[in-house]
Amino acid sequence: MRLSLPQSVELKPVLLLSLIIGISFFAGLGSAPLFDVDEGAFSEATREMLVSGNYLTTYLNGMPRFDKPILIYWLQALSVTAFGLNEFAFRFPSAAASAIWAGTIYLFIRKELGSVTALLASIFMVLSLQVTIIAKAAIADGLLNCCLAVTMFAIYTHFKTGSSASRYLAFAAAGLGVLTKGPVAIVIPGVVSLLFFLQQGMMKQWLKTVTNLPAIAIFFCIVLPWYTLEYLDQGMAFIDGFLFKHNVNRFSSSLEGHSGSLVYYVPVVLAGLMPFTGLLFTLLFNLKKLLGDPLNRYLCIWFAFVFVFFSLSGTKLPHYMIYGYTPLFILMARALPHAKYERLLALWPALFLLFFAALPLLIPVAESTIDDIYILAVLRSAISLTGTTHMVILAAAALATAAIPFVPGIPPVGRAAATGIILCLSVNFYLMPLAARLLQEPVRDAALLSKAKGYKVVMWKVYYPSFLLYSQSFAEKRVPKKGEIVLTTVKYLERLDNPEVLFSRHGIVLLKHYDMKPRQ
Repeated sequence: MRLSLPQSVELKPVLLLSLIIGISFFAGLGSAPLFDVDEGAFSEATREMLVSGNYLTTYLNGMPRFDKPILIYWLQALSVTAFGLNEFAFRFPSAAASAIWAGTIYLFIRKELGSVTALLASIFMVLSLQVTIIAKAAIADGLLNCCLAVTMFAIYTHFKTGSSASRYLAFAAAGLGVLTKGPVAIVIPGVVSLLFFLQQGMMKQWLKTVTNLPAIAIFFCIVLPWYTLEYLDQGMAFIDGFLFKHNVNRFSSSLEGHSGSLVYYVPVVLAGLMPFTGLLFTLLFNLKKLLGDPLNRYLCIWFAFVFVFFSLSGTKLPHYMIYGYTPLFILMARALPHAKYERLLALWPALFLLFFAALPLLIPVAESTIDDIYILAVLRSAISLTGTTHMVILAAAALATAAIPFVPGIPPVGRAAATGIILCLSVNFYLMPLAARLLQEPVRDAALLSKAKGYKVVMWKVYYPSFLLYSQSFAEKRVPKKGEIVLTTVKYLERLDNPEVLFSRHGIVLLKHYDMKPRQ
């Protein structure tokens, strides 16, 4: 069923969505230091690209970095050239891509289901917890999800209409996705479309689509130039590092300890969809009646494949599940009219905010169970940075969230927007800055001190790529020698004999090393 607004008010959803995008993705974009490891690694690789003038191969700490393809680095380099070497510039391409991602959802769903459902789905996407954090981070995922959304919507449009333009758009967007993050940008559309067309009894049409020579030519025109030049430049090191280590091996084994059970992504989804988590259960309870619509079946196959595929993967990271969130947002928007206890939906974000409000009370209890000296230092700093004001701010946000469903006269779109904005403001303008003060400001300030003093630093038992960016220098990762400047944490101070501490905050330490204590 299409739920549309009168033509005279059709502009209002666009203005509301634009405002929400501005709040969620762009407000305060450059206010916090870059988070390690990912933001620091992407941004430092872009800085090294600009310094070296090598726009083909990315390097991190002077060594080739084959984690991801080139597109996000090019976009970051353009942004830094335009806005300067700062956090806003590194994050702007992701925020812009995420805005396009949201706009793509709105335009596609408005055409298929009407303006009301389109606005709801877009609001769910823009204001959900995991998206509002990851979409503007200086990494590749906002751009990849944008490419995936365009690809998947174009595939469905081609299924409905047989349009050549939508087929070419799907292949072009998939090509940009492969240039952003690699094979995952064709695995998801390829398998999901295969399963959907198979379910529809249209295998001949699917085979005809995926073997269309002009579409394939568009894809390879986008993908092949960089991949070919990179292979010619780096040889098998590129194949081994990118294709095998960071793609095949990520699925077949746990890379760098990022493992988990088969139910790893259940709590990720429950938390990641905040403040709209309750609608997931409304969706599940009404799934049978929704599956009569082919679009809903397509969306269900999309999410189900992403969930199963990454649950079976040896390497598990929370942001992998976002590749399947776009269909969930749309399905949740369609499920909202079926919600029997809509007021109970506000319990999820309210309890979430109350949990963080209670941190000053919970941290002392948790301290007794923790042995790691660095984590203890961070927790003790957290206590000093929180307190009564912290509890009042987040408790008030929780109370406001819980009260919204009881305010008369607010339509479902307004309630969803208000609830999402409260959580978004709480996370983006309070909780994330608090995390930045605890975890990243010490790294940034230690790096700025090193830059000002001209220190040549050794990283010992830690890895902070953002330190390289802020210090604008390289740092070896190894056991320090006598007389060297060392970046480490308080956890390892006891191994050193009377070091000279140059900087210390929240567990991060910059020191001059004199000697190791003899082993007992």
